[in-house]
Amino acid sequence: MDTFATPVSTHAREMLLARLRAVLPAESVLHTDEAQRPYECDGLTMFRTLPLATVLPSTEAQVVAVVGLCRDAGIPIVPRGAGTGLSGGATPHAQGVLLSTAKMNRILAVDPTARVARVQPGVRNLAISEAALTHGLYYAPDPSSQIACSIGGNVAENSGGVHCLKYGLTVHNVLRVRAVTIDGEVVEFGNEALDSPGLDLLAILIGSEGMLAITTEVTVRLIPKPQLARCIMASFGDVGRAGDAVAKLIAAGIIPAGLEMMDQQATRMVEPFANAGYDLDAAAILLCEADGTTDEVEEEIAQMSEVLRAAGATELRVSTSEAERLRFWAGRKNAFPAAGRVSPDYYCMDGTIPRKRLGEMLRAIQQMEAKYDMKCPNVFHAGDGNLHPLILFDANDPDSLARAEAFGIDILELCVALGGTVTGEHGVGIEKINQMCIQFSPEAREQFFGVKRAFDPQGLLNPEKCIPTLHRCAEYGRLHVHGGAVPHPQLERF
Repeated sequence: MDTFATPVSTHAREMLLARLRAVLPAESVLHTDEAQRPYECDGLTMFRTLPLATVLPSTEAQVVAVVGLCRDAGIPIVPRGAGTGLSGGATPHAQGVLLSTAKMNRILAVDPTARVARVQPGVRNLAISEAALTHGLYYAPDPSSQIACSIGGNVAENSGGVHCLKYGLTVHNVLRVRAVTIDGEVVEFGNEALDSPGLDLLAILIGSEGMLAITTEVTVRLIPKPQLARCIMASFGDVGRAGDAVAKLIAAGIIPAGLEMMDQQATRMVEPFANAGYDLDAAAILLCEADGTTDEVEEEIAQMSEVLRAAGATELRVSTSEAERLRFWAGRKNAFPAAGRVSPDYYCMDGTIPRKRLGEMLRAIQQMEAKYDMKCPNVFHAGDGNLHPLILFDANDPDSLARAEAFGIDILELCVALGGTVTGEHGVGIEKINQMCIQFSPEAREQFFGVKRAFDPQGLLNPEKCIPTLHRCAEYGRLHVHGGAVPHPQLERF
């Protein structure tokens, strides 16, 4: 149930706007429908809401001031990075303020000796590597949206990328986060040293989706750029064999720098858009990358090739230049925009399963395509079992929208049944809140709420997302048994 369902009066809204303008420049307080339309949703466009106001602070002091005003007035705050998230984590609250960190976009320092960079939350992911390149360093997590997504949003969602198998997620590459709590206190989580005093709460903050504090500064770990990188494109005549090959690579003790999978629907969708040079006759392809010194790369390429052939690969093609390697990855990273060329809308799922069950999951998704009469190209972070099926639908057709959502529910709940989770890196937001009822017990969810209350007793930071209430789960369970489903909280605002 929505704690903030009572509409804010016109008078109260005008008072709030006046107070916001007192602490922010006038151009940093947006309040008309037209001005706020670009902020009505994030990358999950199925759900849209206009907030009471959208604010764009440019300093930490301004964030503290905005938080204080909203806290005193009991107004919810939804933090937002670049808005590229895909689970509705940055969907505004109709009775709240949307706080965008887009103007906090300065790289404060790059220290090549310590191999760290200190940045504001609005800095683009790719901009960090661009700034560090002159020192032969880069920032490893590389989400497909890295050209646009911000480091603050990456911290909120614990983002990964195509090279996360070897180099880890955001949580493995961030040393320190400076953030503002709902009390208006500026707190530092983590440390640039190997250890930090007191309780280590950094991992709790990373991936908390703006529910605990608002990030104002991040210190990231930089690593040396590899001397060489080469990528294998392995073709398979069957999607199940491609999935099984992933498990065999890892079982052989090989940890590729990147290990991604695309089925034929995905490669045929992407190729006209990216000209990546994919094998369009293959039922599925794997992209397997090795990096390091020349000798290390050649040895690992040979090892991976041997395993892939034994696993049933029909063709292996190894990149012969850096340009070709980048083309292979450009196709994978452009899967989402390519989907926009072949369908009015797409719904990107984000479940995770054990690697050994990839083949089983792919076959199940093929059956679901027939069940729902919908196309679903598949692109996976195959190395860690993180699925990104792209359900193609038309949001202007209510029946198509309903089938797409039901298709997504089936995928996520099968992930849990196969021993996985409902999210790998996109977060829960509003998209997967019902499936949290399936994965976690009431006792576990109460522990989540305990952490939330410790940071935000009033529940003002990004409310009604991520953690479902006992009431909501009871309703979902009741209707789920009878073939129904609890609608998302935002649906009735359409």
